Amino acid sequence: MSRIKHHKYEIDATGKAPGRIATEAATRLMGKHMISYEFHLDKGDKVIITNASKAVFTGKKIDQKMYRHHSMHPGGLKETPVKKVVKEDPEEVIRHAVMRMLPKNKLRADRIRRLQFK
Repeated sequence: MSRIKHHKYEIDATGKAPGRIATEAATRLMGKHMISYEFHLDKGDKVIITNASKAVFTGKKIDQKMYRHHSMHPGGLKETPVKKVVKEDPEEVIRHAVMRMLPKNKLRADRIRRLQFK
């Protein structure tokens, strides 16, 4: 069996929306940009995102958007405003967007490990 070679691909987040960055990163991580794409093989590239703190939100999203998760217990809904997440860790916003754009399967963990920030 041949070894899969993962190439490096760099994305500059300056002035781009997090969703646009995430779609480009998810496509590269999955390997959909390649002619030899196979959905069951992890042939994607290693993606390095620079200047994550310079990503911009359009409209009122920075004030209105909330990240929600539920513990599945009564009263277990937790909400975190995007403004707080961006202030604490701007990379987490892009990582979250990329994570939700990747297919929910066994390859997801390996793909998200190849996502790095500078």
